[in-house]
Amino acid sequence: MKIALFGYGKMGKAIEEIALNRGHEIVLKISTQNQDQLTVENLDKADVAIDFSTPSTAMSNILIAIKSNTPIISGTTGWLDDYNQVSKYCIDKGSAFLYASNFSLGVNIFFELNKNLAQLMNTHQQYEIEITEIHHTEKIDSPSGTAISLAEQIISENDRKTCWALDKSNNEQQIIINAQREGMVPGTHIINYQSEIDTISIKHEAHSRKGFALGAVIAAEWIQNKKGVFNMRDVLFSS
Repeated sequence: MKIALFGYGKMGKAIEEIALNRGHEIVLKISTQNQDQLTVENLDKADVAIDFSTPSTAMSNILIAIKSNTPIISGTTGWLDDYNQVSKYCIDKGSAFLYASNFSLGVNIFFELNKNLAQLMNTHQQYEIEITEIHHTEKIDSPSGTAISLAEQIISENDRKTCWALDKSNNEQQIIINAQREGMVPGTHIINYQSEIDTISIKHEAHSRKGFALGAVIAAEWIQNKKGVFNMRDVLFSS
């Protein structure tokens, strides 16, 4: 498989290492220094593109991949106000696009646990819900895309919660997301259901970026010869 990498920072380099170890080839590397090389002609060399760039460049990167009919995997967060527009463009063009706020296989299993726990806790109104996410100090967006996905999952299953808020809120309909930035933490997410009597918690703690990179490469392998808009649940749980 020939891969075009959009974003060649720490994640891009981790993806490159895993892709090469799995027998793939990197044919294009796009960073802020050579953004002008991201053209339809250059993308013709690639079987798939993987985007871990920046919120300001992600949408244009994805659109040009769709235009060139190159399947595109994106893990860039912070641009999702335009997600529906990009998805429609992909469907109109008959291309393939997969977005995930987190490509870690463990996190996507954690998503399933989160949704099931939210269903179980919906009728227990004595428990207040709170999310904590901890990441390295270089992370640009806050809260993390993963934390937002977790909150949206809970909201979809909870009759009392309608939205989320960052750090503080006096609105009982909001789920608080506490975003912490510490050292070089790859990513930790904790869901707490707390009452006067007890606390129920689930937690996912990443030990390195390798889990995210491996998931992105597996998604790129999976999306070959497919058309449509997908997510990591399709990769992990579809037949």
